[in-house]
Amino acid sequence: MPRKPRFYLPGVPVHIVQRGNNRDPIFFDESDYTTYLGWLKKKHKKGSDPLKEVVGVLLAAGSGRRFGSDKLLHALPNGELMAVQACRNLLAGVDKVLAVVRPGNEVLVECLKAEGAVVEVCLAADQGMGASLAFGVGASASAFGWLIALADMPSIAPTSIVQVANALRTGELIAAPSYQGRRGHPVGFSSDLYRDLISLSGDIGAKSLLQSKKDQVYLVKCNDPGILMDIDQPDDLKLLNHK
Repeated sequence: MPRKPRFYLPGVPVHIVQRGNNRDPIFFDESDYTTYLGWLKKKHKKGSDPLKEVVGVLLAAGSGRRFGSDKLLHALPNGELMAVQACRNLLAGVDKVLAVVRPGNEVLVECLKAEGAVVEVCLAADQGMGASLAFGVGASASAFGWLIALADMPSIAPTSIVQVANALRTGELIAAPSYQGRRGHPVGFSSDLYRDLISLSGDIGAKSLLQSKKDQVYLVKCNDPGILMDIDQPDDLKLLNHK
């Protein structure tokens, strides 16, 4: 029997349940969710609000000294390169990704461009994460807000990224995902903090800014341990198998 026509109220969100016949599942692993979110994103762009564009700034300019080699080009257990997987997850949750890389890493540049990211080379990358972050925000100054993501965190679920981006769009000054009471990545910043962000320097990223605004950080609860998993040493890769 056909369903009755649905009615919609202007400006009221619609809750859509996606499932197969007889309530069978249609998503079986993380790649299914990522692909589906990508399709939704492409369709959404036609009617999206350009004034609320959230840019994902992917920090991929580290040297990887503790890892012992260029970890961002290291293959994960699923066969994908670390930075490529992190970029792909970020792209599924924001309007645009701007990847910040260090000079001379042409292989990484081409890999990230192939994923659809805009890639910018930060000549001051050796000055630390704060310098790379400030550079990335400055290179996307017209954004409504920014999600600052790390290229050595390839296990963050795209759904977590979407939730943080939406928190910025609804007016939060700073937003971040949390898992079991611990704040993780990516951290989102409103454009109201543009001047603060482009003034960052050193190797501690935005920690000083987060500390000064700690009462204004909105935490998004996520059932996603990947928001806490960064890969600093080869042994950390074992954690990915236990996510």
